[in-house]
Amino acid sequence: MKKGLFAGLGCLGILIIGIVVLGLIGVFMAYSFNNKAVVLQEDAQTAWSNVESAYQRRSDLIGNLVKTVQGAADFERSTLKEVIEARSKATSVNIDPSNITPGQMAQFQQAQSGLSSALSRLLVTVERYPDLKSNQNFLNLQTQLEGTENRINVERNRYNEQVGTYNKHIKVLPNSLFADVLGFSEMTRFKADEGAEKTPDVDFDFK
Repeated sequence: MKKGLFAGLGCLGILIIGIVVLGLIGVFMAYSFNNKAVVLQEDAQTAWSNVESAYQRRSDLIGNLVKTVQGAADFERSTLKEVIEARSKATSVNIDPSNITPGQMAQFQQAQSGLSSALSRLLVTVERYPDLKSNQNFLNLQTQLEGTENRINVERNRYNEQVGTYNKHIKVLPNSLFADVLGFSEMTRFKADEGAEKTPDVDFDFK
């Protein structure tokens, strides 16, 4: 009788210990997942800040470019107005890096694409102004803009890489079991604008 009781208590004890061990393993896994997810999320948000910084540099350069062009006699005011308005719209779109939604990303890209198109038209129009084309300040700004456009592309790619690493981390099992509970959701990548593969790059070469 006593042996049966002790045996029963022994099994219960083993069961309790097993549950405790499994609980501790679950806590450890959740803790480990959370820490890595936080690090990857922060890396992606930092990458986004670098994207914004590159776009801000482009905006500043375009502002200086507009001031230089405004000094040219009889330059088309409508073209300048388009650039100024597009630049204002692009700089007014703010995104919270901790909560980038597909809608916000689309709005951001649309505004930046609008600025790129307006800038492209401005540079094409400059072809009709020989004095402006040879202006050293204008030429320097062209060169800096070209470098900044390349930098934007690099930073966007790096952002997408960081987001991809983070998204994979929270989607694979067993991490996906902890993601929703701990408040980690998929981050939004940059996507190429529709028809971008058919659209020529802005031409900075006026030689």
